[in-house]
Amino acid sequence: MTTDNANLGLPHPRSIALYERACRVIPGGVNSPVRAFRAVGGEPLFIQKGAGQYLFDVDGARYLDLVNSWGALILGHAHPAVVAAVTAAVRNGTTFGAPCPGEVELAERIIEAYPALEQLRLVSSGTEAVMSAIRVARAVTRRDTIVKFSGCYHGHADHLLVAAGSGLATFGAPSSAGVPQAFVAETRVLPLDDEEALAALFKAEGGRIAAVIIEPTPANHGLLLQRLAFLETLRKTTAKHGALLIFDEVISGFRVARGGVSELTGIKPDIATFGKVVGGGMPVGAFGGSRKIMANLAPDGDTYQAGTLSGNPVAMAAGLATLDLLTKGALWNRLESLGADLEAAVAPVLARAPFPVELVRAGSLFWLSLHEEKAPRCAATLAPSALKRFAALFHAMLARGVYLPPSPYEVCFLSTAFGAEDVKYFAAALEESLLVASKIL
Repeated sequence: MTTDNANLGLPHPRSIALYERACRVIPGGVNSPVRAFRAVGGEPLFIQKGAGQYLFDVDGARYLDLVNSWGALILGHAHPAVVAAVTAAVRNGTTFGAPCPGEVELAERIIEAYPALEQLRLVSSGTEAVMSAIRVARAVTRRDTIVKFSGCYHGHADHLLVAAGSGLATFGAPSSAGVPQAFVAETRVLPLDDEEALAALFKAEGGRIAAVIIEPTPANHGLLLQRLAFLETLRKTTAKHGALLIFDEVISGFRVARGGVSELTGIKPDIATFGKVVGGGMPVGAFGGSRKIMANLAPDGDTYQAGTLSGNPVAMAAGLATLDLLTKGALWNRLESLGADLEAAVAPVLARAPFPVELVRAGSLFWLSLHEEKAPRCAATLAPSALKRFAALFHAMLARGVYLPPSPYEVCFLSTAFGAEDVKYFAAALEESLLVASKIL
């Protein structure tokens, strides 16, 4: 393979200098931990700009971007229609602290697309959306206990930063300093893909459980594709016991399909949460459900939730432009084709790989699983050797102009800006990088 990018594989002095400055004023030098490259070693790249399918760092090197702001940029970087919409909105003001037309229009678009929604509230992040959804679920049911699954991430709210134990169902144990035990005492953790564990927990505590929350396509501990039967069991079990089912579609919503996993499976959750794509590259989250459930929110109900920048006009413009382009262009079909083409291009490369690696895909999301056994459906820890292999693979790909997520557990995202040549380039870079990684180890 060839590249015209002369800076690839060379030191990045401007990024290194910026990182040194950042470490003096920002904890760890980053504003979100995974950006720090701790899982792969080295210093993080500082990005100057993005254009289409590419990132450009401050030293001038160009990278094919498989992170796409962790899935938010489904149209790629700086899409002209999104830039135009944001520019026009900024001219009218950046924030009002009052209702604006855009928030009505974006709520209408999301509700129209997602089967389970009748009403929606807009917030500023996925974490905020999930936190609020759980508060509403507790208010509706007048119960306190929440069930989550090991391997699913739902933001950094205190009561969801919980690690699983060794039993079928465990009492919550904080997985972060600063989270009091009391805050997670009403959180239970179950393994994914385990109907027996689910049944045992509901038999023991079903009358106390307010809600079960799940990423229906878990994508924060690798891509852990779930069986339809398991998701259907969740729906039936929660309904039987009077608990609510929450689909966290912050990643999968408007990414795997227009109506998310709910559309693909035909399963309607009681509450769904969104982020990433619906913001079009701006900070937006949302949560919604039936009118009856959402009526519990203030000012109509007694469940408080608020946000100064909720429904921000600039963010609404970005989200509207993104969803309109996706819908009018039927771009989910294009994304599925891109994903299928990449999977086909990579298959012979992985068959020749010098160590175990498997591609797991759901539409335009994919994950390179380095597990010795077949890629799992539940959270499984990678062996130390696999962690070292990924670090070597990451840097080999970076040297060839491909920017992967800097963690072996994070998934990759395609955007509509990708084309056939990008797929070929990725496959060729991967083949070379697998060999380089094997020699380093």
